[in-house]
Amino acid sequence: MLAVADGTVVETLNTLDEQLPGKLPDPATITLQNIDGNHVVIDIGNGMYAFYAHLQKGSVPVKKGQLVKRGQVLGKLGNTGNTSAPHLHFHVMDGASVLGSSGLPYEIDGFGLAGEVSTEKFAAATSLEGDWGEGRTKTVDPRKGQFPLDLNIVNFVAKTGAGKAE
Repeated sequence: MLAVADGTVVETLNTLDEQLPGKLPDPATITLQNIDGNHVVIDIGNGMYAFYAHLQKGSVPVKKGQLVKRGQVLGKLGNTGNTSAPHLHFHVMDGASVLGSSGLPYEIDGFGLAGEVSTEKFAAATSLEGDWGEGRTKTVDPRKGQFPLDLNIVNFVAKTGAGKAE
């Protein structure tokens, strides 16, 4: 998982264990401190904060107060906190408090639309098992200045500071 912009780390959590995939944690174990799992919050300027949640235990290499650069590694995708499957929860918000801030609209510089998960298969699913990539297309459709829709399969390419894809 990579930083979306230059900024200053204002909060991290890196000590929570992974959940068993396919099952939500016992609600009695969820607190305000662990609901988002291992996470990073970055002040990206102009009153905006980037939030990355549900990261793997021990994978967050940054610390509070550290300056980060766009494209810098912030951690690995995980399954911590109130979640039933490994994924990245990302959003931009108007304050440093994860639960006390409002989300802000944003768009993604670029991604490749690589297909879509079948709505019927998703609705009929009783578990997370199976091949969720069946809807992949042979070609990837480049998209710029957009946001992927629900059930889209996307490819992201990291870019260096010079704009060169890695």
